Amino acid sequence: MEATYIIGEIGQNHNGSVDIAKLLTELVSRPITEEDFGLALMPIDAVKLTKRDLAEELSSSQMNRPYDTPNSFGKTYGEHRQFLELSDEEHYEVYKYAKSLGLEFVETLCAKGCLSLLRLFTPDRLKVASRDLTNLPLLEALAETRIPIILSTGMAGKKELDEALEVITKYHDNIAILHCVSQYPTEPDNLNLLTIRYLQKHYGQYTIGFSDHTIGIAAPIVAVGMGAKIIEKHITIDRGMKGTDQKGSLGPDGVRRMVRDIRLVEHWLGTEDLYIDRSVAASKVKLERSIASNKDLKVGHIITENDIHMLSPGDGFKWSERSLLIGKKLKTFVPKNEIIYQKYLE
Repeated sequence: MEATYIIGEIGQNHNGSVDIAKLLTELVSRPITEEDFGLALMPIDAVKLTKRDLAEELSSSQMNRPYDTPNSFGKTYGEHRQFLELSDEEHYEVYKYAKSLGLEFVETLCAKGCLSLLRLFTPDRLKVASRDLTNLPLLEALAETRIPIILSTGMAGKKELDEALEVITKYHDNIAILHCVSQYPTEPDNLNLLTIRYLQKHYGQYTIGFSDHTIGIAAPIVAVGMGAKIIEKHITIDRGMKGTDQKGSLGPDGVRRMVRDIRLVEHWLGTEDLYIDRSVAASKVKLERSIASNKDLKVGHIITENDIHMLSPGDGFKWSERSLLIGKKLKTFVPKNEIIYQKYLE
């Protein structure tokens, strides 16, 4: 299996701090090992930030409404959102840090005004948040850049997805589609991972992946087993930190375990075939059964089916080969419950 493209999504979990954003980027870049077998595994491929333009974010009444919650960073929702925004220059600082660590960099741009970032750097991919899949003017502006685009389908049906693709493909078809459910966290009965197979069947010309909002690491592992080529997961340095997304994100150990298991799935899947692997050769000899004597058999005895049964080890005749034994004369004594080898036959 080709490697899964894993995105560590910072989102707003930096809490308005470029230093926390860089710490999360460093977390994403950490090497991953499987200790029992001594495997050095590929780490996360990319880190992702989100950029909003508050002038194109919410209605004035929503921006000015009081926002008094334990996760609030301001008296109004507008003040809260402003606190959480990193500047274009701070995004560039995180981008450069990610590149120094060998990571790719993905940006979710939530408004046309956010394209000002592109004066400073070019992300490896642009992400369209689920809520913006129907924001066709934004999609057109993003597509015009010809930067590869990742679409999340968390709020979309087939109609919405088809309309988005129609806009983007006027400019390019370097598109990935991520199955997603915009419920935070996503309840088990709502996840419907079989949508991945639907997307593979009906949109197979694009890269199909999974953006996960469940608790834990199991869903991304299953998605990779189903053939998802991209996995996106929220990450944090501390799930107890202030912020609405922190509890639904993976902390450092969760990130390590998720990436380890995704990379192991890539080893596990192998090839679509049925064969005896070299690694089981010793076990095959030790544990399989061979034709053995069920009584003492004297020299010159003519073997009958009443003389034999099956015992380990498995380095002798198999039951399907018993015609090679039946009717043959022994040239040596074979005690009860011993394997009857070719060398014992005349």
